[in-house]
Amino acid sequence: VGFKNEKVLVDIHGRVATVTLNRPEQHNAMDPSMLDEFHHALATLDADGAIGAIVITGAGKSYCAGIDVSGGADAFAQDTESATEADAEMVVANFGLWQMRTPIIGAINGAAIGAGLTMALLSDIIFVAEDAKLSFRFSRLGVLPEANSLWLLPRLIGIQHALDLLMTGRDFTGTEAAALGLFKQALPRDELLAAAQAYAQSLVTHSSPLSLTLIKRLTYGYLQEN
Repeated sequence: VGFKNEKVLVDIHGRVATVTLNRPEQHNAMDPSMLDEFHHALATLDADGAIGAIVITGAGKSYCAGIDVSGGADAFAQDTESATEADAEMVVANFGLWQMRTPIIGAINGAAIGAGLTMALLSDIIFVAEDAKLSFRFSRLGVLPEANSLWLLPRLIGIQHALDLLMTGRDFTGTEAAALGLFKQALPRDELLAAAQAYAQSLVTHSSPLSLTLIKRLTYGYLQEN
């Protein structure tokens, strides 16, 4: 199955696929067509048994600046006619990435703001650039955080740290995020993608695909029971 390869790029080496958000001039902010490409790419890769791990990163200096609101209300439209059934299910599922069989490795190469950050948190293992600018900007815009981040964030870093980041909407760096336990590791920007890809390669080389799928699904399933 082919990829659209416009606003989301897919590069496959062996059993590791790298998905790159590709609107660098807009800091990879998501518009409806980019969201459609993103979910199509992930659903297609997850259905391909030859793919053992997926790395997600951004083109240019940013990871994702959130939802592109330059189009007004159209920014939140979903082109359901162009989405496959699998794509549509991933769009509406709060934990769509968690339901995938494939391990998802995040490589946050730069700014991840608002929805760009909450989306990144749904990856399984996350590496971040030390100087990446991060923010849960929602409180400063008068809206609530999405992607179930109000449920997820306290479980990752504890209630007080979560409330600090969510209530203030302040900027923080990749280094601070890793220190809080939000991400696995903060690295110099020029080392980030290679480290994430090497980690993904280690999974497909040394771990059973069935074991990885079951560990992922059972872990998230037990987490949601608490």
